Amino acid sequence: MSDLVADLLAGKHSALARVITQIENRSPGYREIISDLHQHTGTADVVGVTGSPGAGKSTLVDKVAATYRERGQTVGVIAIDPSSPFSGGAVLGDRIRMASNAGDMDMFFRSMSARGSLGGLSTATTDAVTALDAFGKDKIIVETVGAGQNEVDIVRTADTVAVLVPPGSGDDVQMLKAGILEIGDVFVVNKADLDGADRTVQQLREMLQGQSGRPNSGHHGATELAADDAEADAEESDTGTWDPPIVETVANRGEGVEDFLNALADHGDYLDRTGRREGQARERFAAEIRTLLREDANELLVDELDRRGGIEQYVDAVIERHTDPYTVVDEVLAPLRECLDEPRDEN
Repeated sequence: MSDLVADLLAGKHSALARVITQIENRSPGYREIISDLHQHTGTADVVGVTGSPGAGKSTLVDKVAATYRERGQTVGVIAIDPSSPFSGGAVLGDRIRMASNAGDMDMFFRSMSARGSLGGLSTATTDAVTALDAFGKDKIIVETVGAGQNEVDIVRTADTVAVLVPPGSGDDVQMLKAGILEIGDVFVVNKADLDGADRTVQQLREMLQGQSGRPNSGHHGATELAADDAEADAEESDTGTWDPPIVETVANRGEGVEDFLNALADHGDYLDRTGRREGQARERFAAEIRTLLREDANELLVDELDRRGGIEQYVDAVIERHTDPYTVVDEVLAPLRECLDEPRDEN
């Protein structure tokens, strides 16, 4: 174990910051760090906060983190920001977003670049969650960039997903049909003091009722809403499925934050009571392994193409109709296939 990992496990925030920097920069040795940290994880509650731009995600996360700290719990926040097309860094990374928690050493905040990955979440984000979990943070919050339906990637990182929707004409709610509706474990109508909040709540309720009776392709299985009152929303249905509650908040005044935290806690209890937390972990690790395999295999193939003189010669041959893309791929992959087939031949 490296001194840096030992310092992180000893609770030194400077080591945590350095580890996450190495993770984000993909510095040499970061994989060994994650491998060392992995065995020390599994105790943190990870909450994903997503939703359309302007829904007030940062403000709500700020208030939620402050409330957790008031309860004596330690908090880590990873905020995924848009990537700069020039540097690849976080465009909004220098903004002050945790005003209520400034100077609190038990509140760790990190703004990270989306790096162009689908859903605004990069592999680095998953590794950063691993670091925060191993450090011993009780609560980890991942706030996404708010890029629409691609935010479904957050389910690979979070135990509980909260989807924020601002009051409006209904366009924001209609957007959820594209895919983000299915991943929500808790729905939040923020800025509930504005006109249109009641209508937005009703639209959300109708859409969730429309999901009733068929498997939910999102986070935790089928969704069934059979009641119109908010209290019944949070109850577990007779079939053992989770009924996503709809919580109204006014984050900038701290209103509804306790209700939101109660909904998150109810979902956590549901995961433990039904054994779904372990199932989630299995799905999450399977997805992570597939992602890493794709990334590493891609790098190997890029190196192989470079060794053969680059891809341009193959492109030239395809354009001249001397070959075709499928044949090119078969040719490049042939050595890999031979290596993978060798153990089978020996057996």
